[in-house]
This record gives sequence, structure tokens and C-alpha cells, in this order.
Amino acid sequence: MDWLKTHKNDVILIAALLMLGGALALFLLFTRQMGGRVLVQVDGETVMELPLSEDTRTVLGEDGHSNTLVVENGAARVVEADCPDQVCVRHGAVRYAGESIVCLPHRLIVTIEGGAENGVDGIA
Repeated sequence: MDWLKTHKNDVILIAALLMLGGALALFLLFTRQMGGRVLVQVDGETVMELPLSEDTRTVLGEDGHSNTLVVENGAARVVEADCPDQVCVRHGAVRYAGESIVCLPHRLIVTIEGGAENGVDGIA
């Protein structure tokens, strides 16, 4: 009989965690904000900032490495890279503040920043 009580409590705990996780996912989905600009960093140094509102195609590279960054329709994505794993290319487009694309072999970080303030801060 003790096994049944422990099992019942486990089910209640799992259901509560699933409900909490679902509520958090919905909160994050509805409070995300569109980005305003693309920040491009190579080796930790900012090399350029581009507005998301303007369509742009830029080839980034040094020391024989290259990544092609495309900004179109309010989103940024890496469409070509000569790195062996192609993780940055397969990542897809980013458009919301805080999202990023990383190419570790080339030490490239593309981050979306800015956008309209939604009244929610890190404390709330």
C-alpha cells in the first residue's frame, strides 16, 4: 500500500512540474520582443551593427575563413560558411531580442538586440 501512495505523489509532482513548465513556456512565448539590430562579433570584438529593417548580404571573414550573413524580412541568418560542421548555417534565422547564431571555428557571434520595450524586466 505504501508503494501506491508514493506512486500517487510522484504522479502529482510530475503533473505540477509539467504545468509549471507549460506556463513558463507560454509566458516566454508571449513576452518575447522583436529585435531592432544585428550585432556581429568576431573574437569578442564588435565588427558591425546592422538594422534588421534593411535587407543586407555581407561576407564576414578573416584568415581564410568566411561566413555569409543575410538580413532579410526582419531576420538574420548565416547562409554560407566554410567551417566543417555548418552548425551556424543549419541554425536558421533569428529575429527576436536575445537570440544568437554562433560559429565556433570562426569565433563569430551574431546577436539580435534592441526592439520595443514591453514593460517586463529581469526582476518581474
